[in-house]
Amino acid sequence: MSQVRTGHGVREVRVVLPAHLRTLAGVHGEVKVAVAGPVTQRSVLDALEGRFPTLGGTIRDRASARRRPYLRFFACSEDLSHGEPDDPLPEEVASGREPFIVLGAISGG
Repeated sequence: MSQVRTGHGVREVRVVLPAHLRTLAGVHGEVKVAVAGPVTQRSVLDALEGRFPTLGGTIRDRASARRRPYLRFFACSEDLSHGEPDDPLPEEVASGREPFIVLGAISGG
């Protein structure tokens, strides 16, 4: 995993992606992204798409920026999928102690 350089006011956030998005991004395992300002779903996903442009439009719709239906967001054992994109993520995520998790949902019966 490559390191992310961070400066004043920039935090390094750990992100766990599902296998299909890791393949698309060309990474193995957890990734780290540099987030300037408040650490929110929006800022983490903006940083992720900025670092890995091939993920643009895969996690969020390009036009509306809404989460894709079969993806979920988790942090600190909590489902954040229906939270507001600009709500602060838990301090454990902002500090890098815990990852922000993007999980592929499974449906069927």
